[in-house]
Parts: sequence; structure tokens; C-alpha cells
Amino acid sequence: MSIATAQPRHVFGLKGKVNNNICYVDEQTIVYPSGANTVLYNIDQKSQKFIAGSEKSLGTTAMCVSPNRRYIAIAEKGSEKATITIYDLHSLRKRKVLSSPDIQSVEFVSLAFSPDSKYLIAQAGRPDWILLYWTWEKSKVMASTKTSNPANNDIYQVSFNPQDNTQICVVGNGIFKLFRYSEGNLRQFAFQKLEPQNYLSQAWVSDERVIVGTDNGKLFLFESGELRNEFSIVTKEKEMERVGSIAEGDLVPSGPPPVTAIVAYSKGFACSGGIGTVHLFEKTEDKDNYKKGREIKIPQDAIGADPTRQENHTIKTVTVSPSEETLVCSTITNQLYCMTLSSADLGKHGDQATFELLSQPFHFGTISGSDVCIRKPLIATCSVDRSVRIWNYETNSIELHKEFQEEAYSIALHPSGLFILVGFSDKLRLMNLLIDDIRTFKEFTVRGCRECSFSNGGHMFAAVHGNVIQVYSTSTFEIINNLKEITDSQILRDVEATDVTLTQVAMSHNGRMLFAGTSAGTLRSMKYPLTSPGEWTESMAHGTAITKMRISYDDQYLITVSEDSVLMIWKITDKEGRGLKRDKEIGYAEEILITKSDLEEKNSVMAELKTRVEELKMENEYQLRLKDMNYNEKIKELTEKFIQEMESLKTKNQVLKTDKDKEEARHEEELAEIMEKNSKENQDLELANNQKLMIEYEKYQELQSKSQKMQEDYERQLQEMEESKEQALEELTEYYQTKLQEKTIQLDQANDEARHQQREYEETKKQIEEDADREILDIKNKYERRLRDEKEANMRLKGETGIMRKKFTSLQKEIEDHKDEIKKLQNEQSKLQSVIKSLEKDIFGLKKEIQERDETIQDKEKRIYDLKKKNQELEKFKFVLDYKIKELKKQIEPRENDIKAMKDQIQEMESELERFHKQNTQLELNITELRQKLKATEKEMYMERQRVRDSEAVMKRFKTDLHNCVAFIQEPKKLKESIKQLYAKHVQDDTPESASVDGDIQREYSRQRKHLEQSVASLRKKLTKDTEIHRADNVRIMQENVSLIKEINDLRRELKIARTQVHDLEAALGINRKNKTQQDSHENVDNIQHASTTLSSGEGRTEENIRIIEMQRSEIKKLRIQLHDIETVSRPPSGGKLPPVLAQ
Repeated sequence: MSIATAQPRHVFGLKGKVNNNICYVDEQTIVYPSGANTVLYNIDQKSQKFIAGSEKSLGTTAMCVSPNRRYIAIAEKGSEKATITIYDLHSLRKRKVLSSPDIQSVEFVSLAFSPDSKYLIAQAGRPDWILLYWTWEKSKVMASTKTSNPANNDIYQVSFNPQDNTQICVVGNGIFKLFRYSEGNLRQFAFQKLEPQNYLSQAWVSDERVIVGTDNGKLFLFESGELRNEFSIVTKEKEMERVGSIAEGDLVPSGPPPVTAIVAYSKGFACSGGIGTVHLFEKTEDKDNYKKGREIKIPQDAIGADPTRQENHTIKTVTVSPSEETLVCSTITNQLYCMTLSSADLGKHGDQATFELLSQPFHFGTISGSDVCIRKPLIATCSVDRSVRIWNYETNSIELHKEFQEEAYSIALHPSGLFILVGFSDKLRLMNLLIDDIRTFKEFTVRGCRECSFSNGGHMFAAVHGNVIQVYSTSTFEIINNLKEITDSQILRDVEATDVTLTQVAMSHNGRMLFAGTSAGTLRSMKYPLTSPGEWTESMAHGTAITKMRISYDDQYLITVSEDSVLMIWKITDKEGRGLKRDKEIGYAEEILITKSDLEEKNSVMAELKTRVEELKMENEYQLRLKDMNYNEKIKELTEKFIQEMESLKTKNQVLKTDKDKEEARHEEELAEIMEKNSKENQDLELANNQKLMIEYEKYQELQSKSQKMQEDYERQLQEMEESKEQALEELTEYYQTKLQEKTIQLDQANDEARHQQREYEETKKQIEEDADREILDIKNKYERRLRDEKEANMRLKGETGIMRKKFTSLQKEIEDHKDEIKKLQNEQSKLQSVIKSLEKDIFGLKKEIQERDETIQDKEKRIYDLKKKNQELEKFKFVLDYKIKELKKQIEPRENDIKAMKDQIQEMESELERFHKQNTQLELNITELRQKLKATEKEMYMERQRVRDSEAVMKRFKTDLHNCVAFIQEPKKLKESIKQLYAKHVQDDTPESASVDGDIQREYSRQRKHLEQSVASLRKKLTKDTEIHRADNVRIMQENVSLIKEINDLRRELKIARTQVHDLEAALGINRKNKTQQDSHENVDNIQHASTTLSSGEGRTEENIRIIEMQRSEIKKLRIQLHDIETVSRPPSGGKLPPVLAQ
């Protein structure tokens, strides 16, 4: 009796709805939530480590990794309160558990560590939206504040300033707030003046700047809370394409894509936008601007076969590795993708790159069925995401993956691992597991099969059909038996499961281990045989109820799947550590299924590839031979060039030798001449100095004798002055001694100069010798360098042509020998001749080899000729195909004619539409004209109504005045006065109005009215005649005006010609131009005035004609004024025109 242990070995799945659900621990390790656990996944080694969730936790809601990559904070939802657990990422041990009684929420929606990893901020969820500022090592809340707005909108993300522990940014629906921690409080600063937006994500791009994404595809750059710039992740071209795709009926979500995640890095930032799309923005020289670089998309085949579900693949989180080499993102459909940023940078700007799967494609719907194979390490799962996946629990990878049109409810894996049985909503299908596909080969009319299984031998399988279990034969597919519920049975032992429901039970094949899955997602390892009350150990496994559990045939692994789309593999052992050990000699089966057509296709592809390889091999051999020929030619050229340079070096060396000998002879001659010259100069100096000494000595002797004589002569006289004489003598001796010393010094100087000239001569000789040696060394080094360059070139050619390696090594040795011989300069000729002989032998051998290769080239040319023949046959085949293409084009021509006819019809319809448009414009003009007429008519009607109102007012006043007159009916005088006043008041013209209704007056009134009407009619006739006469006169006047205007224009032309003539004459003769031009102008004006007077004399005396004449005269005055203005200017413009004469 023991309780088995279960240790998590590998997890396939991701909890996609956790905030910040993927982070980097180091360059090779990422951390993400899966089920109730947190997984540390090594990308290189494909291994996993696990951090188990807390007991009684309802799942992870948010997580974050500290900037020093040492700690991870995991926020978990609780039934009564929310908790935050901090783990050490190196030891995976729990460091602190944080919770606060001050909040009502049962979950935290966002977490963030401070830049120095000492502080932690946590944003609580509904209903209070409290932000907590923790010193997490002391489990102390430093400050707290409510971050939501009065509408209690959602908060999505909080973050620390990357350079400041006290500055915090909070974004949410209509919320963008900056807080600063000071003196135990979080105070908001830099209040926003913008219209509130639904801010979904944020990232700090510097210590003062934060980039914020919205739900309408906009990016806002804030600096210290002030808006600096605004970007859009959708360009105008992309927007037009999106609108076009919507118009064509594509399944594209309406509206701009939301920016759900942003991450900053040194070159800029990356943000999500659209279905499975990440946009890269790069820094520019303008610090307020970012340039959009690349778009990275999730590949279409990774999204799934059903395009209607693409909107579910929204990117939830984006992160960058510590070295900024890799970009990793997660989607809400539980997938992980990665992209190398260096490859994204290498592409052209504006191009699209694609993500790669980071590990495996996971399920993103409830896993409804699973099974384990006996002969292979395979696990089969099916899910409501319409996919069937085959996993390998030895390599921890996915083997096969296929999506279907219907949901799969159950799955069974054949013991051989070659077939699966899948229960879909419409049918039960038996499928083959091929090498790269899952294909159906038998269908059974079993709808909504919730459970199915193969027998241990695989020769039968059972499927649930309603309330009946049907057993089929795997070979004949016939129903063998129908099983119903067992009735005659009894419960041996009943164990209470306490506060949860057990959803699955699995027992090992050896009967020692019993496991149970609960509705809370935990795994229970039960003590077996069962005891009452039951004993078990519980492990945190999944976030939701476990749907299926299976144990491998060797009792090594336990497989659990759940509603949270996670597949977990557990390593199980009993308490003694025993387990069913698999025979290593047998191993797992490696057979696979492949169809005959696929095999033939692969064989044909392999044959084609082999032929292609052969062709490439032949082509490469041909190219190698061509290169060999080229290299041989180059070697030949180089050897010839080398020999020529050696000959030239030899001749130059001989020339240098002769030059050296000549220079040595010349220097010896010059040295002998200088020595002779120096010796002569020394002898001359010695003779001159000896002569000077002799002369001085003779003088000294003479003076001495003179002094003795004077001493003898004046000895008596100078006895008293002996001292003075002695003094004088001493002075003289001193004087001559100084002179003698000077001469000796001059002699020493002459000797020194001779020695100095001797040294100069030796020094110049030494310098000349050194210069000669140096020139010889320079020349030698120059040619040694050239020889060394040639040696390197030969070495490079030796590396390129392996065939000539031995010959080049011998040549290199000879070149080195030549180098040594050049230094010695004694045995150079003999060695060079030996080198030349050896090179001639090499050239002879190379010529032989070239002949042999020419023969091989001729053979290859024959082969090429045969291939050309084959190419001609292929061209014939191409001609046949071209003929077929022409026939197909002839079949296409009727359709093109129909298209042309339809285009003509469309053009006719467009012309008709244009004609209708013109008619509409004409009708609109008519309508406007009629409206103007109507307006004029309404105006006349208004005037008539005004007249009627005026006449009624006059009549009313007249009635009142008449009524007042009637009051004086008994007083004739007053009556007379009142009638006079009435007459004076109302009668204002000569036509008297009848105030009474007498018959005579009425008749008189009618007679006069008739007379007036007749006179009005006669006047109207006369008026029409006069208007016709006047119109004729006007026409005649207009014609005369036209003729006058013509005359004026002619005069203008004559005036212009005259001015040019006068200008020419003034230039030639110096005649005064001004008087003549003025005279001509006055004459023209007089002519015009005379014409107008004749016109006025011939006109009638009507007022209209007089007015026209006055207008003509005023126009003439204007012309005179203009002429005067023209005359006052020194040179009038040649192109000026007079204004036209208008008749009104």
C-alpha cells in the first residue's frame, strides 16, 4: 500500500490570456505560464523547469521578471483575495508571498518591478482598481492609490520609469496617468488635456518618453506627460488595401487594428497591430519621430486552415531577448513565435518578414480526447479547435498536425501507431497516420461519438453510439457486438472526494498506482488499495478541469489534458521507485505509412534530383577544366613574366655592379686628389709660418743689438733712469712675446684646420660610401620585395590549383635560393641558369599536360554537340507546344471579342449618361430662368398689391373727410369751405375725379376715358414707329461709329509709323521730334473733331442723338488727354492702344 509520485516532465501549451505572459530569463531561457504552473523553457536544449502554482489558486493573471533577471513575480487569482508570489529564478524557491487586506479585488491585472528590482507595483482589478507600491523584500506596502476614472474603466498595464524608481505610468480605457512616489504617497502629475482614448499598451523608450498604443491603431509619444508626436501603424496604402479587401468580401475585421503590446529596445520599439502582425519602428535623427521599418507576420499555414478564425490570433505580448537578437511574441490562441531581429534588419524597409514557431504549435481549444500508443512513444489528442495532433513524448515534439472542418470529440490510437480513430460531430472516421499527413480511409455513421478505443491487440475497436457501445472489427469494419450498461454489479468501496469533483481516473497497468483528475485542474495520486477515508497527495497541474488521463504502456508516464488546452506529461513512480521497465532490446517501432503515389512521386523527384546532380557534376567538371586551362595559361604567363623579370634583374644587377666599380674608382681618385691638395696646403702653411718666424726673429735680433748699442751709448746717461728703461724693455719683451704667442696660436689654428679638413674629407668619404651602400641596399630590398610579391602570387596560384602544388613548391624553393644568391652576389649567374633550366623543364611538362587536357576538352565538346542535338529535339517539342498554345489562344479570342463588345456597350452607356447629364444641365438652366421670371412676376404682383393698399387707404381717408363734410350740410359756407379743403387735399392733378355717382358725370367719365384710351393707343402706335425709327438711327450711328473707330485705328497706325520715322530721323539728323509729333497729333485730333462735327450736323435733334454726340465729344477729350500724356513722355511705348469708343 503506497502513494505514487508524479513529477511534471514536459508541458505542451500556454495560458494565452495572462498579462505579460512571456519573459526572458537569459539569452536561452524564456518563462511563460501553462496551466497552473509556470514553465522555464530552454530554447537550445528544448528542456523545461517548473514553478508550481499555489494551492487553492484560481489561476495566474499576471507576471513579470525583474530587470536583473533574478526574480519573477506571479499574480494569482483567489476565491477570497489576490496574492503575488515572488520566486528566485536560479533556485526556483519561493521568496515572498504578498497580499493586502486594503483591496477588494480578487485578482491583479498587471505587475512591474522597479529598475533596481527592489520595489514592485501591482494593479488590482475590479471593483476598486487600487495600485499598490511594495517594498517586496519587507512585504511592506509603501503607498496605494486608485488609478481608474470616475466611470471605473478598466486598467490594462502599469510600468516603472526605467531610470526612476518613483515614477509610474498607468494606461487603461480612457486613462493615461503618471504618478510620482514621494513621502509615502503616489501623486499624479502632468494631467492630460487630450481627448480620452482607449489606451491598451505602453513602453518607456527613454527616461522621459513613453510610447502608448490605442485600440484604433494609433501610437502616441509622450514626454513628461506632454504629447510630442502621433504615429499610425496603418499607412494610407495599407488602409486602401484593407478597404479594397473588405469590398471584395474578405474576412477582415472592421476598423483599424488595436495596438495590444509594445516593447522598446535600443534601436526603437516593436508593437503589435492587426491579425498576427508586429511592426518595427526605428529611431531617426529627429528624437520626436520614429520611422516604420518592417512588418513581421505570423505565417498563414501557422494560423490554421480555416480563415474565419484568423481574428483569434491576436498578439498578446511581445518581448526582446537581453542581447536584442531575438523577438518573441505570444498570441491569445496560446502560440509562441520568434523572429531574429538581425534578419529583420537585413531586409528592405517596407518588406514583410514572417515569424517562426518557438517550440511547437499548441492547442487553443478544449482538448476533448487523448490516447497513448503501445508500440510507439506517441500521444494523440483532439480538440474543439478542429485539430488532431500526434505528439512524441520521447523527443517532446509534435509529429503530425491537421485541422478539419468539424469538431472532434474523441480519439483512439491503434497499438501499432499507424491508425487513429476519431469521433467527429457527423461521423466516426478511421484514418491512416502517414509520414506527413493524416488521411481518412473509412467512415462510420456514428454521430457525436464521445468515447472510442482500440482493443489491446488492435483487431477490434469500440465506439459509443447514443447509449450503446458498438464493437467493430478493424479488418472487416463490421459490427461484432453491442454492449449495454452493466446491471448486476455492486460498489465495493466508496471514497469521498471532499470539495471537488473527480473528472478522470487512471490506473497503471501493474495495478500499483492510481491517479485522479479534478474539476479544479489538480492531479491526485491516490493511495491504492483504497482506504476510507481516502489518502492522497495533490499536485498543481492545470488551470481548469482535467478532461482525459492516460498512462503509457510501460507505466513510465502519465498524460493529462484539460479544458485550458494544455497537455502535460508526468513521470510517475510508486513509493519504492518501482516501475515497469521496458525491454531496451525491443525498443519502439520505427515503421511508418506512406502511400504508393507519394512513394512514386518521391522516387521520381529523387531520380530528377539525381539527374540534376549528374548534370551539375558534369557542368562543374567542365567548369573546373576551363578554370584549369585558364590557370595554366596564367601560370605560363606568370612564368614567362618571372623569367623576363629575372633577366631584367640580372642585367640591372650587372649595371649596378659596373656603376659601383666606377663610383669606387672615382671616389679613390677624388680622395687621392684631396690628399695631395691637403699635403700641399700643409707644406705651404709650414713654409709661410717658418718665413714669418724667421723675419720676426731677425727683427728681434736687430732690435736687441740696437738696444745693446743704446745701452752702451747711453749707459751713463740712463743709469738714473734704469728702472724706466728696464720697464720699457719689459714692455717690449712682453709685446713681442704676445706677438710670438699670436703667431704660435695662428700656427696651431692652421694645424687644426688641416686636421679638420682631413676629418671632413674622411667624413665625406664615409658618407659617400654609406650612401652608395644604402642605395645598393635599397635596390636590393626593392627587388627582394618584388621577388617576395612574386613568391606570394605563386603561393596564391598554388593554393588555387592543387594540381601544380609540387611544381610550385619546387619553384618557391628555387625563388628562395635566388633570394639567398642575390644577397651573396657571387654565385648568382650559375644559380639563375640552373633555375632557368628547371623552369624550361617545367614548361615542357606543362605543355604536355595542356595537350592532354586539350584532348579531353575535345571529347567534352563532342558530348556538348550531342547535347545540342538533344536540345534541338526539345525545341521541336517546344514548337509543338507553341502550336497548342496558339490554338488555345484562338479559343480565347471569342471571349475577348465578347469582352470588347461589352466594353463598347459600356462606352455607349457612358455617352448616354453624358447626354442625360447635359439634358439635366439644360433643364436646370430653364428652371433657373423660370424662377427668375416667377420672381419678377411676384415683384410686380407685390407692387400692384401695394398700389391697391395705397388706393384703399386714400379711399378710407376720403370717406372720413367726406363724412366730416356731411356734418356741415346745414351750413352752406362751412360746407363750401370743407369741400374746397377736400378738393385741395385729394385732387392733385388736372383730371377732376367725380365725387358723386351722378349719371351725367358717369357718362362724361366714360366718354373721357374712351377718348383717353384712344389717345393712348394712338400714342402707342406712334411710340412704336418712333422706336423703330430710333432703332434704325441707332444702327446707322453704330455703323458710323465703327467706321470712325476704323479711321482712329488707321490714324493710330499712321501715328506709330510717323513716330518711328521721326525717331529714325532724329537719330540720323538730330531734328527735334517733339514738335512734329505734337503737330501730327493735333492734326489727327482735328480730323477726328471735324468728323464728329459733321456727324453731329447730320444728326437729328432728338435727345438720344444729342446724348450720343456728347458722349463722342467726351471720348475725343479723353483721347486728347491721352495724346498729351503720350507727348509728355520722352519715348512712348510702341505697343500702346487707345481705349475703344463705346456707343451707349
